[in-house]
Amino acid sequence: MEIFGIPFQALMSQLLLGLVNGSFYAMLSLGLAVIFGLLNVINFAHGALYMMGAFLAWIGLTYFNLNYWEMLILAPLLVGLFGVVIEKTMLRWLYKLDHLYGLLLTFGITLMVEGIFRSFYGVSGQPFSVPELLSGATDLGFMVLPNYRAWVVAASLTVCFSTWFVIEKTKLGAYLRAGTENPKLVEAFGVNVPLMVTLTYGFGVALAAFAGVLAAPVIQVSPLMGSNLIIVVFAVVVIGGMGSIMGSIITGLALGVIEGLTRVFYPEASATVVFIVMAIVLMIRPAGLFGKEK
Repeated sequence: MEIFGIPFQALMSQLLLGLVNGSFYAMLSLGLAVIFGLLNVINFAHGALYMMGAFLAWIGLTYFNLNYWEMLILAPLLVGLFGVVIEKTMLRWLYKLDHLYGLLLTFGITLMVEGIFRSFYGVSGQPFSVPELLSGATDLGFMVLPNYRAWVVAASLTVCFSTWFVIEKTKLGAYLRAGTENPKLVEAFGVNVPLMVTLTYGFGVALAAFAGVLAAPVIQVSPLMGSNLIIVVFAVVVIGGMGSIMGSIITGLALGVIEGLTRVFYPEASATVVFIVMAIVLMIRPAGLFGKEK
């Protein structure tokens, strides 16, 4: 069976690949949206922290014999702790300044983190094997579905929509939103706003590290893996609307699928299709698809 001259199985394989890439876009852009929406900081270090999560998983497996599942929990916690240190020692002093200062600081952190890992491991990728429980594939009849890629999509969707629910539908999320808009009023109710802000940044970067661990068996772990992805993720955030949680999730998944389809029908445009979509969206709706017009 063919669709527009493309074998159906090849089309479905590219759709799956696009959905997997979209899952990474969604998780990374979600972390960026949480940090910008609640803290008003453009976190350019997000790609480096994604890379750090993947590398910590590889280090844990290679040097400490910790398995994939243990590092899926431990790596985000460690990177989240690193994010807490960054927020308490550096970012905290920039909240009332122009966005440019936060962008420059996090860009500097990116260069520092990538430089450290490049000095130890070079730029060549390190292999990370798929966990035994998720090895192999399932024959769906119309295509063969790798079990690990199905897990990536399921885990990403679960984390993304759970985060959206907590921030948008719970009392904790209401405190977070109120604390960023009127911190003195929230502090009057006995809420420790500075601690809440610190933990929010830590959680945002932990999401990046979680995505990094998920990505490790799919692509080789490399110090440059974050820098190759972060520009696309920023484009996803802009298209969805800066600070929009649901916008980042939906846009990330959709653009991954669009990118996958573009590889089938017009491969030459696959590297630029995200930026073409961004240009079109910004011409029509400058605040993004889900952003609020000021």
